[in-house]
Amino acid sequence: MSKPSKHVVPSSTGGWAVKNAGSTRASKTFDTQQQAVDYGRTAAKKVGTELYIHGRDGTIKDKRSYGNDPMPPRDKK
Repeated sequence: MSKPSKHVVPSSTGGWAVKNAGSTRASKTFDTQQQAVDYGRTAAKKVGTELYIHGRDGTIKDKRSYGNDPMPPRDKK
């Protein structure tokens, strides 16, 4: 079974939240996006999964992989 990825998303209270993929409740909420990204990065590294960083509009702005990447980038040499 794969581990659920972590998502940094805008919170309904105006701050930022870190959620597991598929969950409705936040793991933790923060005042700034940077604080949420820092926490999400640590949590993603701990379980070896991916971290998705969303913008205020809900679109994915950045994706970071921590763990075994089944499709690593190829050298273009």
